[in-house]
Amino acid sequence: MTVGPGGPGGQDPPDVSVANVKTHLSQFQSIATANGGNRRSTGNGYLQSVSYVEQKLQAAGYTVTRQTCSVSYCTSGAGPNLIADWPGGDANQVIMSGAHLDSVSAGPGINDNGSGSATLLEVALTLAQQNPTLTKHVRFGWWTDEEQGLNGSEAYVASLSSADRTKIKVYYNYDMVGSTNGGYFINNITTTGASFLKEFYDKLNLQPEENTEGANRSDDASFRNAGIASSGVAAGASAIKTSAQATKWGGTANRAYDSCYHSSCDTTSNINDTVLDRAADAAAYAIWKQAVGGTTQPRDFSLSANPGSGTVQAGSTATTTIGSTTTNGTAQTVNLSASGLPTGATASFSPASITSGGSSTLSIATSPTTPAGAYTVTVTGTGETATHTTSYALTVQGTSGGRTFTNDTDYQIRDYSNTQSSITSTATGTAASPVKVSITISHTCAEDLDIWLRGPNGTWYVVDAYGGTTCTQYGTRTFSVPVSQQAAGTWTLDIEDVYLGDTGFLDSWSITV
Repeated sequence: MTVGPGGPGGQDPPDVSVANVKTHLSQFQSIATANGGNRRSTGNGYLQSVSYVEQKLQAAGYTVTRQTCSVSYCTSGAGPNLIADWPGGDANQVIMSGAHLDSVSAGPGINDNGSGSATLLEVALTLAQQNPTLTKHVRFGWWTDEEQGLNGSEAYVASLSSADRTKIKVYYNYDMVGSTNGGYFINNITTTGASFLKEFYDKLNLQPEENTEGANRSDDASFRNAGIASSGVAAGASAIKTSAQATKWGGTANRAYDSCYHSSCDTTSNINDTVLDRAADAAAYAIWKQAVGGTTQPRDFSLSANPGSGTVQAGSTATTTIGSTTTNGTAQTVNLSASGLPTGATASFSPASITSGGSSTLSIATSPTTPAGAYTVTVTGTGETATHTTSYALTVQGTSGGRTFTNDTDYQIRDYSNTQSSITSTATGTAASPVKVSITISHTCAEDLDIWLRGPNGTWYVVDAYGGTTCTQYGTRTFSVPVSQQAAGTWTLDIEDVYLGDTGFLDSWSITV
């Protein structure tokens, strides 16, 4: 339902599709059914719910972050918070909306709080689809472990610096917004932040009331306690609907707003479509009235290179993937070219033309006469409405001379995975034992990494064994590794991340043979 124009010069607040919201609820129900009947924060049902929301948001163009909730705040084994930012708007003025994604262990939690989570997911997808110009930045959060004590949102707020807290101008919370015998309740109804939600409900003549039942019982409390303005809507839980409320809102007096609260019957049958629809439109209304202005942004795209750097011997070929993202509007054709190549080098793209959202492989072939040195290769993407560039840092090593060789290509280090990076040595004779290995890694827990070196003849040597009781940043470290073999050939560094929870990337490494 649409109830009036949007902010100055902006698009009207949208009529959010309640059918789409219910599709998300059906998915949450299926996830719960497949995981013991619930989506508790410590179970697979919760993790699958996170993945479902995450994939929808990423496909729509959001920047999505999983935030681990430590045992300092959350129940042991609880899954992560999920934070999604839509590009654009003033980053110093953030309008944030959130809902807890977990359920109690007794049931699938479709109203509590699949309803709030599905509502915000569809509002976020509607924002991405319409893509209006934003005057303020828009952020969404889905919280873990709320049913155990508002833990996920408390952890998120605690992680913010004082400056980042100040940037959040208002936080809106949506918890149980589809109660079958529901009412129309607003958190902190007399505050400035609540005025847009009240304005929406007032235009429908709903006569909303203060959410006294939910005071300090949902995630808006985490923000309010940190000095951040907060509001939100709810439809009621186990409290009893009065005769006066039944008269103005409909429903049954002397009966709970949600008779399936925290029970196994909190399924997709436990939803009032009208109440849910109005809550979804109210959530969108509050965002559009505060953050939307101007006209729709023109079609646009961005480019990136992955990896962003590489090292080759003269006469060899470096490759990287040129990725593109549609940042505004619909996709467009982008023609690729490269400049800044060293003498004797050529560049080719496969394919040479892409549709934004796609990728191409850039191959830079050097010749034996290409001078050693560091070069910045500029990749230009010429689209239908805009032109953008990205850079690739190419290092060319000479074909003879020194005995130190480097690979500064970035490689991602993932939990429980091996990462390998190779260097081809052209040095002659036997390697001088011990060889000197210098490694630069960005990783918050060096003690998780088990690092080995494989020589040209296939022999493995330990460089830095994993283990320790505390985590330290890795940074740059140098090792002397005894070897017994020839210097020429391929030396391979193998990095295994043997534990969960910390990831990073190999920035560069070198070996002196």
